[in-house]
Amino acid sequence: MRKTPRKSLITIFISLLLLGEPPVFSAPAEDSLPDIGTTAGATLSINQEMAIGDLYIRSIRAQAPLIYDPLLTQYINQLGQKLVTHADSVKTPFHFYLIDNPNINALAFFGGNVVLHSGLFRYSNNESELASVMAHEISHVTQRHLARWMEEQKRTRPLAWTGTLGAILLMIANPQAGIAALSGTLAGVQQGMISFTQSNEQEADRIGIQTLSRAGFNPQGMPDFMQVLVDQSRYSSKLPEMLYTHPLPANRLADARNRANQYPTKAVSESQDFLFARVRILTMYSTDQRPYIDQWLKKYSQGTAKEQLAAAYGRAILLTEDKKYAEARAILSPLLDKQPDNIWFIDTMTDIDIGQKQYTNAIARLQDALKKLKNNPVLQINLANTYFMDKKYSQASQLLFRYTFNHPDDLTGWILLRKAAGAQGKHNDELAAYAEIMALQGNFDSAIEQLSKASALAKLGSYEQKRYDARIDQLRQLQQSYDQYKK
Repeated sequence: MRKTPRKSLITIFISLLLLGEPPVFSAPAEDSLPDIGTTAGATLSINQEMAIGDLYIRSIRAQAPLIYDPLLTQYINQLGQKLVTHADSVKTPFHFYLIDNPNINALAFFGGNVVLHSGLFRYSNNESELASVMAHEISHVTQRHLARWMEEQKRTRPLAWTGTLGAILLMIANPQAGIAALSGTLAGVQQGMISFTQSNEQEADRIGIQTLSRAGFNPQGMPDFMQVLVDQSRYSSKLPEMLYTHPLPANRLADARNRANQYPTKAVSESQDFLFARVRILTMYSTDQRPYIDQWLKKYSQGTAKEQLAAAYGRAILLTEDKKYAEARAILSPLLDKQPDNIWFIDTMTDIDIGQKQYTNAIARLQDALKKLKNNPVLQINLANTYFMDKKYSQASQLLFRYTFNHPDDLTGWILLRKAAGAQGKHNDELAAYAEIMALQGNFDSAIEQLSKASALAKLGSYEQKRYDARIDQLRQLQQSYDQYKK
């Protein structure tokens, strides 16, 4: 029998760790869902988990094609928070991210960070199915599966455990070096991890279904989505990526179906926002699949009223992407007239206005919308971008200073602020904004360097210089605190 290459096994193991798939060592009784998260406290505190999670997401920002679309970011976070409010044992804030990847997969890790592949929108037939994937990942976090696995490894295999976390972090920054480091530390624990993965998945399924039902979604969404995975594996020579990281033997699907059947049947109405998000991803982030996209929009145009509306929205996006602004406007204008507060329509019409250099129209529309939806981040970032495109750099900067203060982890805000500052010749602000971009990507040395340059340019003893120096101190402390997890 041919051996599986070491690199392949290690890569799968890394995925299992980052996706929250480490083993579970005792499953609660079928109808009992106790708060078992604190069992991992001997190895990592909640604060340590949050710190490691923050370090992970900074590394992911630097390495992976995250989608920074404000509308899609708002949608998945609103959907995720709806689930989180109905989950048990929530001990950390939750943040949801999208990665531009056509494969079906999702990952959850320390600190309430959940990353969804954009491919999920193609294969989820409705919002309940998408929410089921998120509920499953949320359950991995609330049950602290990764921390519990680390605790068991520390107890039973202290020598193997010692280098594991540092090797995983190294892998994120430098894949080849990380794989080499892991090959020595994980060889002795692979088989034990594989043996427990199934019970770990079933625990996340069980708790996830409960969360799904509590949040008002159809609990059948979870086994229905599992069936999608089974069907994909049946009709393809290659297994869906999610089945490598989320093993799905027949008994797991049957168990999920049986559990979902124990909940009352729910007639959940079709989600318009889900349909909008789906066509937005298909039309803006799957440009290499144009024939498939056209087929999908044609299907929607012959469907329900909500699907027809989504199809029209999708066609307007495609025309905008093709710079056929007049044709896009002809489709979108009547829709916006009927729904003047529809943020999906406002966003695309802003792109059309910018494409036709009708900045005054876009600014007026966005300002009016912000009077009704105060401080909405989608509208704010659209307005800031329109100010910038209209060369109203001062207005853009003023808005972006407030925006980045309220949303310090939004890379888009800092990128725009850097551009606006540079256009005005405000090199201090430009360097400071660039420093925040570097910090969000985990490059603390570069961030500190940029802030040091800004401080040197600022007037001696000025408020700006004090602000830069204070931020340098903060970043140095953060860097020092994170260094312990890289050793």
